[in-house]
Amino acid sequence: MSDRPAECSNLHTRLVNCTLEVENARAYWRHVAEHGESPAARVAFEEFWFGARSLGRTKVLMTNFRARFDAFPPALQALVIWTNMDPDTRRLICHWHLQLADPLYRAFAGEYLVERHQRFPAEVSHTPVVTWVSQHGGDRWNMTTKIQFASKLLSSAFAVGLITATRDPRPVHYPRVDDGALTYLMYLLRHMDISGSLLANPYLASVGLIGSGLEDRLKGLPAMHFRRQGDLIDFGWRYRNLLAWADATFGEQDSRACAGGVM
Repeated sequence: MSDRPAECSNLHTRLVNCTLEVENARAYWRHVAEHGESPAARVAFEEFWFGARSLGRTKVLMTNFRARFDAFPPALQALVIWTNMDPDTRRLICHWHLQLADPLYRAFAGEYLVERHQRFPAEVSHTPVVTWVSQHGGDRWNMTTKIQFASKLLSSAFAVGLITATRDPRPVHYPRVDDGALTYLMYLLRHMDISGSLLANPYLASVGLIGSGLEDRLKGLPAMHFRRQGDLIDFGWRYRNLLAWADATFGEQDSRACAGGVM
């Protein structure tokens, strides 16, 4: 059995109560940096980590963020350091971590929506998504839960920019992925057990990074080198892991921010 962290493979219903939650995730990273760890939910509630949320809602958020971020310690440490992340990148990282923690969302974003891109018109609607959830969840959920799942899958995809409308039919879209976000994902997946490979997986596919287009992007990343000669593929990594990359890239900026009283 591998000691490496792995994507979640067990179906669960956490998404029904907690979707992408990008800004609350940002607050979580910031407060974990201040505490040095993830404390009990009551501490987060009393310190208003997520604003005027109830204790019950705070518990839901903390449970989900631990599953999405704490389960991958180098990633959480890197996110704590990366304080000047732009909003588009923040949405992408929350999306990828939700994929890691939720196999249904991983398949929805990395397979179902990708397949919809290949159709004309490239769009998706709520009722077919309910059918898709039924096919993947079997008889374990009642129809009310399946409908809720479909709504939450669509709202999460909208929040990251994978679909561009909230009413049917909803056009599907690939969001922009800058070099920092792509580097983060490649270093994150490098030391994980995931579906597929480093070049072909639901995380890259969900944002349209496949085939020669992906390879061209990888060749331009300064934190790694990538070469292909026929069937031979060579990955080279400038840093030993994700945290080392983040520390070298953002650690100095983080130090300046803290010295100036900004976090």
